[in-house]
Amino acid sequence: MPSRTTGTGGPLTAAGPAPQTRVKPVIAACLLAVFLAMLDSQVVATALPRIVGDLGGLDVFAWVTTAYIIAASVTTPVYGKLGDLFGRKKIFLIAVTVFLVGSALSGAAQSMDQLILFRTVQGIGAGGLFVSVLAIIGELFNPREAAKYFNLFGIVFALAALSGPAVGGALTDLLSWHWVFLVNLPVGIVILALVATCLHLPRADRPAHIDYTGFVLLSASIVTLTLAASWGGVKYDWLDWRILALGAAAVLLAVLFVGAERRTTEPVIPLHLFRDSTFSVSVLVSVAAGIVFLGSVNFLAIYIQVVTGASPTMSGVVLLPMMFGLVASSVVSGAAITRTGRYKWYPVLSMAVGIVGALLLATMDTGTSRAVVIAYMLVFGIAAGLNMQVLTMAAQNTAPRDDIGAVHATVAFARQLGTTIGISLFASIFYNRLTEEIADRTPADALRGIDHDALSSTETLDRLTEPVRHAVEQSYAAALTPVFLTAVPVLVLGLLAALAMKNLPLRGGDHQGQEAAAEEN
Repeated sequence: MPSRTTGTGGPLTAAGPAPQTRVKPVIAACLLAVFLAMLDSQVVATALPRIVGDLGGLDVFAWVTTAYIIAASVTTPVYGKLGDLFGRKKIFLIAVTVFLVGSALSGAAQSMDQLILFRTVQGIGAGGLFVSVLAIIGELFNPREAAKYFNLFGIVFALAALSGPAVGGALTDLLSWHWVFLVNLPVGIVILALVATCLHLPRADRPAHIDYTGFVLLSASIVTLTLAASWGGVKYDWLDWRILALGAAAVLLAVLFVGAERRTTEPVIPLHLFRDSTFSVSVLVSVAAGIVFLGSVNFLAIYIQVVTGASPTMSGVVLLPMMFGLVASSVVSGAAITRTGRYKWYPVLSMAVGIVGALLLATMDTGTSRAVVIAYMLVFGIAAGLNMQVLTMAAQNTAPRDDIGAVHATVAFARQLGTTIGISLFASIFYNRLTEEIADRTPADALRGIDHDALSSTETLDRLTEPVRHAVEQSYAAALTPVFLTAVPVLVLGLLAALAMKNLPLRGGDHQGQEAAAEEN
């Protein structure tokens, strides 16, 4: 195989797999791992209302997803460095094992605090799944051969996105919400067996420096920012000294992180990439997309189950058109970009259509029919899909070849960071408004003896009198309105950033790449 270059810039000779490697079983294991990672981010949304009904903790339920995302986003670059040091196979097996341990513990959780802790463990493992798969494929094949397998991964992503909500709802209804996590175990065991016995790669032949200081500062900054967004307006007033201190700490840690990245030889996020305006715009729009499109899915599941009275299984079915819109618009826009070589107007269209979708979702109340809800979510899904591939594609288009890996990781990290902020911020807005609405709409003694955290459970709602249940449903619908209204200014900022992106041609070879880079500079 020809020599290739790592994302960090150093030359690396890809000797290919050892002769005893059985490629087809390894590819099957990699596809299963990608499916597992993507599916796990989808199935939990439809189970969350039932989880809250059983375990309580409505004020912190968003952390079931937030803790997972924080852990996965922070550890993703770590696994890449560890793979360089100790070999892809060993690190991949460790990541799968940690993921399975977290899944088993999550399935056995007896309180919301336990579930959040165990989801963190699961997220630590999930951070290594996709990045390790990409690295393994990169060592098994040259870029031209690898392209067909990356297309397979796109299909797997689509299948997981489409089936995830329905699978989560069906598992919750037919078995229990515990099986949303436990279902990972048999699939994970198959992955471990296939990779352990069929994959044989040459040992890593070069040292790699791990930026421990950068990882610690970045992790601490994300956690403090998330705590401030999650606790503000719910646990403490926004101007409370604790929230102000957390915000100040997040800024200070971010400044220290930038300083550390300037001094290290192999930074977590190479700062020189931000000199490229296309890369900077892609990162900004990725943050906006993460905040709005990925940060709001949990709240749509709550609306469908509590306000419209759908079961977890039916709520998964109702979410399917939104996921279909996301996948369809992503595939169509990707094909169009490949054909025309132009990409600027797709993130612009994504933000613009997203504004329309968010405004439509903000109008939903107890009188909105399920068909109308589906139509609104379809618009929202189409908007989300229009930026999925495009931003990474745009950022890579003007980047030096040696920085392609770092560019991909940074844009993905920006989207994950936005998701973390969005989930925490929206949960804070939702819970604060819900408390006020329930107090205003329900008689003083109507909910005596009933845990307010359990009101998202169908079983609890069924025990209420019809007027009280209707008041609770109205409260949930009213609490979701400010969530989607808050998304609008975020999307407006994303739209302004997208409009600033240069309309450069997509490079198809070295000559085109030089032209694009020259035009950018």
